[in-house]
Amino acid sequence: MNIEEFRDFCLAFKGVTEEFPFDEETLVFKVMGKIFALADVDNFDSVNLKCDPELALELREKYPGVKPGYHMNKKHWNTVLVNAGISDQLIRDWTRHSYELVVKGLPLKIRKEMES
Repeated sequence: MNIEEFRDFCLAFKGVTEEFPFDEETLVFKVMGKIFALADVDNFDSVNLKCDPELALELREKYPGVKPGYHMNKKHWNTVLVNAGISDQLIRDWTRHSYELVVKGLPLKIRKEMES
């Protein structure tokens, strides 16, 4: 997977925007203003994804290419090394999980706005 494919995948989710709030390299994907994925746009070696805390620990134990979230809350975020033998499908699945976690945490009013 390359950055363009990852970007297209993220932007296909409902309510998603992209921006560079931190610097010119860190591409951030948000759903209704809340971050669910971050990646270096110039050097797409890894992606930070939100994750259920118990699942995050399981994934770190099972996959050497899954690390505690770099510069993020290590309980809730994983850094996934893109070129560490992790399939594109798993990266898509974990990205969807991150998106869904963030959506689930949004206020009900905002979730209802997304449905319409």
